[in-house]
Amino acid sequence: MGRDGRLIERLIEKIKKTGVPIVAGLDPMLDYIPRQILEKAFGEYGETLEGAAEAVWQFNKGIVDAVYDLIPAVKPQIAMYEQFGIPGLEAYKRTVDYCREKDLVVIGDIKRGDIGSTSAAYAVGHLGRVQVGSQSFAPFDEDFATVNPYLGTDGVRPFVDVCKEYKKGLFILVKTSNPSSGEFQDRIVDGKPLYEWVGEKVDEWGREHMGSQYSYIGAVVGATYPEMGRRLRGLMPRTFFLVPGYGAQGARGADLADFFNEDGLGAIVNSSRGIIAAYKQAAYADLGEEGYAQASRRAVEDMAADIRQALENA
Repeated sequence: MGRDGRLIERLIEKIKKTGVPIVAGLDPMLDYIPRQILEKAFGEYGETLEGAAEAVWQFNKGIVDAVYDLIPAVKPQIAMYEQFGIPGLEAYKRTVDYCREKDLVVIGDIKRGDIGSTSAAYAVGHLGRVQVGSQSFAPFDEDFATVNPYLGTDGVRPFVDVCKEYKKGLFILVKTSNPSSGEFQDRIVDGKPLYEWVGEKVDEWGREHMGSQYSYIGAVVGATYPEMGRRLRGLMPRTFFLVPGYGAQGARGADLADFFNEDGLGAIVNSSRGIIAAYKQAAYADLGEEGYAQASRRAVEDMAADIRQALENA
C-alpha cells in the first residue's frame, strides 16, 4: 500500500503486522538527551539553537532506529521542536521524513484549530499540498494530525476537507489525559458532559470520511479516565482512538481494555517519556546513557507485553 493515501487502512495494517497498538511520542527535551549526543552537537554547532536542534535530531534518529520494527506509529509533538525556532522546525521535518522512510505512520501532534482560511492553511501545511505558482509542495507531510475542536465545525471542516482529498486523518481532542481536563470537558451541558457532545460530533464528522472499518477522523481519549473511555467507545464504535496517558501519566495496560473494540482494534496507545527517556528509569538503568536507544526498545517491548496481557484478559 503506497504512502499516497488510505492512511487509516495503513495504520490498521501496521498494527496487525507488529501486533502492538503502540505509538511512540517523539517529544524530546534537552534534559532527556544523553550527554554524548549533546556534547557532539554542541561541539559542531556551539550552544546555539542549531546545536540544540542537531542534538534533538540525532536523539530521535537513535530511538527510531531502535524501535521502528516494533511499532506501527510515532507522534512527534511539534512544540518540543518549535521551542528551538526555525532550526527546531527543521529537526521536526527531518524527523517526520525519516520516520516515513522507516515505514512508520506519523501522527503530527500539532493541536491546531482555527476558522476559515487559517484552519485551511494549517491543514494544507501539515496534511495537504500548497500551491506555489505552477508547483505544489507538501510542507510537513504528516499522515495524521491532532486538532482542537473548541471552535466547532468551522475549525474542523477545513481539516476534514484536506483529509478527504489526500486520504489522510485526524485525531480530534475529546477527553484529554491531563488532570485539569475536567474543568471544561466534564461540565454537564443539557444533561450530559461536554466531552460526550464532542464525541458525538466527532462521530458525525467521521461518517463523512470512512475507511473500510474505521473512520479517518479519530479521537484523542486519555487512558487516565478509563470509565469515560468506555462510555466514549460505545458512542464512537467506528472511531479510532489515540490514547495518551500511559506510563509517565500513570495509566497501565489494565486501564486500556475498554478503549478497544471486540476486534482488538480501535485504539493506539501513546507513550512519550516512558519510551524516549526510558534509560532514566531504574528498570533500564543498567544500559546507561550510551544505551539510551536500547532502553527505549526494551521499554516498548515491556509496554507491548503489558497491553497484550490486558487485552487477552479482557
